[in-house]
This record gives sequence, structure tokens and C-alpha cells, in this order.
Amino acid sequence: MRLTRSPCARWWLWLLALSRAFAAEQNLDLHLPLTVADPGAAAAMRDLAERALPVYQDADHERYLTNLSALQIIAGDFASAYATRQELRQARASADPARPVERSVIYDIYAQARSIQMKDKVPFSQAFTRAFQVAVPRLNDRNAYAVMSRMEVPPAAREQMAQQAFDQWRGKSSIDLTDAVTLIWQYLAFDAYRSFGPLVGTLAAEDDTRRYIIDDDVLIKTPEGQSISAVVVRPRIATKPLATLLEFTIYVYPVNDAKECAAHGYVGVVAFSRGKRSSPGRAVPFEHDGSDARGVIGWIARQPWSDGRVGMFGSDYGSFAAWATSKRLPAALQAIAAAAPMAPGIDMPASGSIYDNAAYRWIRYVTDNKGLDSELYDDESQWRSLNENWYRSGKSYWSLAHALGKPDDTFGLWLGHPSYDSYWQKFIPYREGFAHIDIPVFTTTGYYDSDQAGALYYLSEHLHYDARADHTLLIGPYDHLTAQRVPADALHGYYLDAAALVDLRELRYQWFDYILKGQPRPALLRDRVNFEVMGANEWQHASSLATMANGSMKLYLDAGGDGHHLAAKAGAPASFAAQTVDFADRSDADWLPPAELVSRALPAHYSLSYVSDAFTQPLQINGTFGGQLDFTPNKLDMDVTIALYEQLPSGEYLQLFAPACEFRASYARDRAHRQLLKAGQRQQLAFNCERLAGLKMQAGSRLVLLLGVNKRADQQLNYGSGIDVNAESIEEAKVPLRVRWYGSSYIELPVRR
Repeated sequence: MRLTRSPCARWWLWLLALSRAFAAEQNLDLHLPLTVADPGAAAAMRDLAERALPVYQDADHERYLTNLSALQIIAGDFASAYATRQELRQARASADPARPVERSVIYDIYAQARSIQMKDKVPFSQAFTRAFQVAVPRLNDRNAYAVMSRMEVPPAAREQMAQQAFDQWRGKSSIDLTDAVTLIWQYLAFDAYRSFGPLVGTLAAEDDTRRYIIDDDVLIKTPEGQSISAVVVRPRIATKPLATLLEFTIYVYPVNDAKECAAHGYVGVVAFSRGKRSSPGRAVPFEHDGSDARGVIGWIARQPWSDGRVGMFGSDYGSFAAWATSKRLPAALQAIAAAAPMAPGIDMPASGSIYDNAAYRWIRYVTDNKGLDSELYDDESQWRSLNENWYRSGKSYWSLAHALGKPDDTFGLWLGHPSYDSYWQKFIPYREGFAHIDIPVFTTTGYYDSDQAGALYYLSEHLHYDARADHTLLIGPYDHLTAQRVPADALHGYYLDAAALVDLRELRYQWFDYILKGQPRPALLRDRVNFEVMGANEWQHASSLATMANGSMKLYLDAGGDGHHLAAKAGAPASFAAQTVDFADRSDADWLPPAELVSRALPAHYSLSYVSDAFTQPLQINGTFGGQLDFTPNKLDMDVTIALYEQLPSGEYLQLFAPACEFRASYARDRAHRQLLKAGQRQQLAFNCERLAGLKMQAGSRLVLLLGVNKRADQQLNYGSGIDVNAESIEEAKVPLRVRWYGSSYIELPVRR
């Protein structure tokens, strides 16, 4: 059963699981101050831990030791806590020597540091340094990197989570033992991180010096004479040349990705787009990355530390850059691992040929300076106000390029190419260009990834022009960010299946080890398409997108009877549902689709809902879907939105994919050429949604389809006049859009029976 809950971090649920004791439920008195940072919080939590210790027990020995150590630390019995942690470490090593150590090591160090502080009566900083320098140098590079990555989480993040726990229990006079242990863990994490947080940077730098050779700003000259700024990190223990993993990106972040590669036994290189960091000039997204990355690969192959083999990896823009590089494949490039890949002209700056205001925000973020303009980008209230002001003004979309004063030339250039024309085609492989990409490719994306369309485009085109292409896809219930890392247990209100909780970054290295080091192929990637079926709690595997399902189900948009029905048969030929969209009405300027994937109500904004009968048996929907619309519009164009939901027996709605399937009707047949509708005439339009679902619907559930017209303040508005949509304004809204959707319209879903 899927439950609606607020999103929370995986770590929170891990604590909850650890706290499930087998002791009889016992209530403990509770008196919490207003905030976790209040001086009285330490005393209150110590009092709670001291009262919990005598009664806490658990039949699971490992869980018992884990929670016991937390109670002992908060109670101030640090010597006993450290002894408990040592016993726990030995138990874990005996049970599973390959188990990741990062979380347990952090609290081993903290418990030992507090024990040293009390025993030797030295400052905490000195005690923590001693404990750190005993524990961390013993770890291999991979485990040490994992430990340091967790230790460098900002203390403010731990404080926020602890405060949420306090807020839940503040004002209550008692708490049961299970919840008390969870609360104590939350406070312990906050207290530990605020204690050692200021010390970690220096200690981590010292440990890095022992492990790695770091060149944090190399200027690489390309054959075209450009200077590209890069970070190079090499493991000191290397005794021979190594394969290199390269990310080429416009995002200027610290050296962590390069260091992570080195921790996994590669040379790690992160190179930045022309104009970023110490590279001269101004960055221009997409324009030069392919040729510049090829120049960087040539430079890498000539270095004495390189064995001549390069694998490219990246997320978002970095994945685009890898595909841009493959347009003319360098001999040294042996493999590509692309997470949530951006595809210019396909899903950025427009998806379904509909421009998104977020593209303008993104341009300013990556081009305003040599780094990233985070201050501007993170100002959510400013961007929301900008969108709403533009929307209410009724001005053309061209005006958005001037929204922050000085016009943005790049955004204006993009608006000048609404079709997928030669301007966009030049950035990544196009048509037959995919046939020459004869290296292994590994793509990860999610059902809720905003760049899912890009991922599916690369896969489909690669296989279309080379049926034998070595291209592996992994997809699960992830959004854009979680498709790039370890997913949390909950995503926008939906609790993920346990099977979906895969460390996707670690899987990437396992795949590179398979390609570049001859290690076994990761078991999870046993076929070309690997997908987690939501609700089934299992991974399934297929040789192609088409074979994810073994059948199809056609459902018609029947408007007859008492309501709109998803029916197995078409409605009467003349039956239709009428829809009117008044683009002159700007009272909905603040409307946005909800972020939650599970909700009690449908976001039926300028949409009609069609509901199926309840399914008597579970139904598995796997793959992409399409269909045909039979309709009469009164205008020459419109932007269509289609969303699918499972209506659970509880009445809640689970979205099958997000964002919704959106497409401009005039580009539905061919994204490269606009073909206007016939105003006033009944016509049919076949469509294919670039969205993939993998879901096992429960018996008793219903399928719900929302069919609508796009009208929102954060996207381009298509008034339907037939002129350049960028030039349309509220002047074209004098006549509302009116559409008749006939009952012979249908969707066709891929199903597995």
C-alpha cells in the first residue's frame, strides 16, 4: 500500500528502522525546549537517554548495539559508547565484510573522540583529531572518500532534520521508547556534526594530500587554441598509467567528482566549458563543448599518467557534453556514462517544442560569471514574481529575454529556433550520426526526471541507426536529482520500493570497472533496458523499450453517459467533450502543478479528466505510450498536456510520470517542421509521448487521464493564431480557444500480462 507522507531523507527512515525495539512499549516523560540549539536541549536529551537506557532492548543484536551506542553517547557515557561501537564494528565485519562503512565509521570516530576528551581532559578539537587520524588513514581510498563525503554534509542540514523531529514532539508530555530512540538519533546527528563540522575541512585536506595528487586548475590548450580549465586528481598509490574518467561541464563545482574517480582507481578529470573558471571569454552553452572536450581527451591521452583510455561521465549538462563529444568520436574515448542527460533542442530549452521560463533562469545561472550565479538562481521568490508579472502583463514571449534588464542574447537566439532545425542538430549526433557511436553507453534516468525525454531520445536514435549498439538504460522512480545519486526513501510524497534504493553513483563505477577493468558486469544491468516496477518492488529487464511490455491496451476518451470515461470501445461518432480556454484570463497567475506525486485531488487546471473502470486484477504498465486525438479546434495551434494517474482504492492519486506529457500540436508530427492545424475542421493527430512509466497498478485501482491545454505562468503561451508563438501576446486572446474532443480519441498503453 502506498501512503501519502511528506518527503524525508533516507537517513531519517534508517534511524526509524534502527529504533524498532522489541521491548514492550513504554512511555517516557518528555520536556523539549523550543529549538535543538537551545542550551537546555542537551540536558533534556541526556535525561531522556538516561531513562531509556535501562529499559531498551532489541532481539536484533546489531540494531541493539547501534541504538545502545547512541543512547550511551547522549547520556554522556562515552567510554561505554566507544566499546559498544567496537563490538558493533566486529559484528558487522563478521556478518558482511563488504558492507559499506561510511556511516558507522563517523560515529565510531565521534564516540572515541568524546571518550578521549573525557579521559585525557583535552579540548574536543584535539580529541577528534586524534580519533580521526587513527581511523581514517586505515581506510582504503573508496571508503575514505565515502566517509569524508558524509562528514562534509553541512551541520545546518542536520540541524534542520533534528528541528523537524523536535517540532513533531515539542509540547507533548511523553514519548514511547521507539520514538525516543529515533529522536535521540536525530539529536545525536545534529550535536555530532555541529561539534566536528568546523574541523573536517582541514583534516580532509590533510588526508587528501596523503592519498591524491591534485592539480586544481590546469589550463589545457586545445588544437583550436582555446584554454580549458580543468581539475586533475590522481591516486598516489598508482604504480602504472591508469584509465581516466572525464566530466566536461558548465557547472563549476569543487573537485569532488574528480576525487571520487581517483578513489575508485582512475585518474579523475573535470574540465569546464570555455569561459568558466580561469578560461578566458564568456561561456556560451552548447556551442563549443564537443570540440573542446575532444581537445581535452587528446591532451589526456598524451599524459604519462594516462594509459590512453578515457571514459566520459556526467549528469545533466555533463551528459550532453559526452554526447556532443561523440559526434566525432575520439579514438581514446572508450565509454560514456550519462545520468539524466540534457538534449538541446529536445528537452532544453523547450520540451515538446514548448519553451520553459526555467531555461532563461538557467542561462543566467551558468553564464553570469566564471562560476555559478547561485545567489540569483536560488532567489525563488524573484523568479516566481518574474513569471507572474510577465504572465499578467500579456506581453509576448520575446519580452522575457529582457525581464532582468539587459537582454540575454543566448536566450533570444534560442527563441529564434523554435523548430528542431540545423542550429540544434549541430550540437549532438543527428540521424545517421548515431550509427558511428560504437562504444558502450550507460544511461540512467527516472520516471520523474525532467530530462527523461533527452535520455529516451539518445537511446532510441542510437538503436534506430545501429540495432546492435551497446547502449544500456536504467530507469526507476527517480527525479532529475535522484537519477544522479543515491535516492532517498521518499520522493515528493511517494515511498519508493526497497528494490529502487540503488546507489546509482556506485553503479556507475561498477559499470566502468566492467568496461575498463574487465570486472563482471553489474547484475542489475543484465539487459539493454533495466527498469524498477513501482508497486511490484522488483527490477525487470528487456532487450528494448518495445519489449518492456508484451501487449497493449487501447482506451478511448468517451464523453458519453454521465461523465468522461476511459473506455475499451470508442464512443458514438458524434459525441464529444467541449473545452474552452480563455487566454485573456490571468487570474491563475500563481497556479503551478503540485510537486507531490501522491495527492488527494487532481490538478485539473484547464484539463478534462477521464476515468477507467476499476481493474479487477493488478495491471502492469511498462514503457512509453501514444495515441490519437480526434478533435475540432477553432484555432491553428495549441499546446496539449496529457497526464496519467493511478487512482488507488484509498482515493489517492499517484502520478505515473512527471512532468506531464506536453507537446505543441503543430510539431507533433515532426519536431523539425511546423504543420498548423485546420481551424474549424475535425481532424486527427497521432502523438507519441516521450515519457516512460513502469508501474504495477493494484486491483481495485482506476486509471485517470488528464487531457488539457497548456496555460501557466512559467511556460510559453501558445494562443493559436498561427504566427510565431514568441510574437503572440494577449492581443491574440480576444477569442478563446475552443476544442471538441471526440470519443474516438484514444491512448494506447504498453502492458505486461
